[in-house]
Amino acid sequence: MNLLYVFLAQKITNIDWHSKLNKAAHHTSDYNSMQVILRRGQAFTITLNFQTTVQPEDNFTFIASTGLSPAESQQTKAIFHLSEDAASGWSATQEHCEPGRMSLIIVSPANAIIGRYKLKLQIASGNKTSSALLGQFVLLFNPWCPNDDVYMANENERQEYVLNDSGIIFQGKEKYIQQEAWNYGQFEEDILDISLSILDRSLNHRQDPSTDVSNRNDPIYVCRVISAMVNSNDEKGVVEGKWSGNYRSGTNPLHWSGSVTILRKWYRGRYKPVRYGQCWVFAGVMCTVLRSLGIPTRVITNFNSAHDSNINLSIDKYIDVSGNTLNLTEDSVWNFHVWNESWFTRRDLGSFYDGWQVLDATPQEKSKGIYRCGPASTRAIKEGDVNLDYDSSFVFAAVNADCVTWIQHSNKRKERIYSNTRKIGKFISTKAVGTNTRVDITDNYKYPEGSSKERQVYKKALKLATTRKPTVSGKLKLDASTVIGQDILLTLALQNLTAEFKTMKVKLKASAYLENKRMEISASVCIPVKEISFKITYSQYKNALLDDRKILVTAVCEDRQGASLLLEKDIVLQDPLLTIEVLGPTVVHKATNVLVTFTNPLSEVVTDCVLRAEGSGLLKEQLNINVARMAPMETSTAEFEIIPYKSGIRQLQVDLACIRFSNIKGFVMLDVAPAQ
Repeated sequence: MNLLYVFLAQKITNIDWHSKLNKAAHHTSDYNSMQVILRRGQAFTITLNFQTTVQPEDNFTFIASTGLSPAESQQTKAIFHLSEDAASGWSATQEHCEPGRMSLIIVSPANAIIGRYKLKLQIASGNKTSSALLGQFVLLFNPWCPNDDVYMANENERQEYVLNDSGIIFQGKEKYIQQEAWNYGQFEEDILDISLSILDRSLNHRQDPSTDVSNRNDPIYVCRVISAMVNSNDEKGVVEGKWSGNYRSGTNPLHWSGSVTILRKWYRGRYKPVRYGQCWVFAGVMCTVLRSLGIPTRVITNFNSAHDSNINLSIDKYIDVSGNTLNLTEDSVWNFHVWNESWFTRRDLGSFYDGWQVLDATPQEKSKGIYRCGPASTRAIKEGDVNLDYDSSFVFAAVNADCVTWIQHSNKRKERIYSNTRKIGKFISTKAVGTNTRVDITDNYKYPEGSSKERQVYKKALKLATTRKPTVSGKLKLDASTVIGQDILLTLALQNLTAEFKTMKVKLKASAYLENKRMEISASVCIPVKEISFKITYSQYKNALLDDRKILVTAVCEDRQGASLLLEKDIVLQDPLLTIEVLGPTVVHKATNVLVTFTNPLSEVVTDCVLRAEGSGLLKEQLNINVARMAPMETSTAEFEIIPYKSGIRQLQVDLACIRFSNIKGFVMLDVAPAQ
């Protein structure tokens, strides 16, 4: 412990976090934990007791930090002063003060990162600065805060979807629906710690801890991480799935009745996946984790649930001419399937898609290379907007795919013989608010079966879903703004959107507008993520450049399967700097000199340049000054006189013209005083 820390630690005799008061105000009293647990966007109180009286001139600075490497640039560190609102959104105000005692109100922003925080205090007194750790706390999402993305206006719904620690999961068949009780137990001892550990064990966190933590202010991001981590397929997450055979090496999924035992087994077993789970187990565990973090969440059951493996919105069954089923597809229909919905806004899509978002931790198909699903807006699913993030087409098919039967003849010809448009997505169910009764929410997912609107939406979704999806994305980036005469440095960044390595052939072309002179570069690259740097030299573009100084760069990228990507980048070369300095006061009928400084931006000598100046009320005629010769990169000056003849705000315009480059322009605003 350093001397400054000792100094302040001795000065503060006691820190009261008002745990009971703050927990009640923040709706965290149910957590079975000695930790200070708070919700973001809401004030909390702490009281400091000092050995000596706090002096008015003492300067208090607070530092709230989270993560292993806190940084203000990543919003994982906030520095704020007493009685001042910080840019970070954190603030501290003095509630009341008496000799030796100070009560403070601290407020976190409604978009603060959730997780474990440290709160430090620095006091500057005279020429001494001392600091101490005031304590640690856990910050959660806040459905009671109107500015939080997870805000839920109805108190009864908040009680159900955030604070209720038990529930009902519906199972069975569409004509025989059963209730199964489930213990979520989100407030039990260690469960919040385990939920935070799940975030810390994710692949995202292991690859880039700082960026991962900085993204934890976003419920979309947090939900995608949890969706991937509840199953064990990619990240050695919580539950290992199994749907056939015996379960002797673990627990039969039917034997689980709650999340607490599963989560503790994973945590105490040093993060070894717990065997075994099926859809209702994954959904129950994810509901526990998300409610513990403060995200309103519920469990949904879809009867006759489709698994559309190729996203063609059709569950295809193939038989031979004798009626025998042929295993030609991975499509399937489950009697029931269970997933989650969480409540938050969709800033990435627009307010129309706010509200309930589908999440599915059962490992069925990969989403951007990882077994996870969602969040998919239920509004997007109902309206057939299956092109929207995330995995909307997969969920749409689960509730609204058509079932199609085909006969495959001996000559391999396929004949469509039957189609059922009403079988999939029946009695979509969840537990009612405040009771254990079943609520049918099918209308949230689709229009009435067989209606013209339902078919219209299906056709819209089919068109979007069967549009070829890109397997590679990319971007052309200009490394730095380029002044005419300089080389142009660009980077082509490619990203593989699949889980497989790809070899891409890249052709790069650059052309000046309205000209047919081009440069071309070819390269073969293996990605998942690859950046290619390339340069267009001044000598390559100088004879093609037009007055608009525009260059169009195109990149055509193709893989071996014929998938292609076209990227374009417009570049406008910037003018070199031209500065205008007025060397005296500007007064009507009084001469004043103006100094103009400019630089030849080229790597070659330029001749026959002309500097022009004009300005209403400043110069009655355009002024032309010949600049005979400038060496490469040479800086030159020109001085001329103006005699203003009108008072008020006036604009003086200056430009430098040359054969090798178009006009380099500048201007300055002058406040001309009346004649004295």
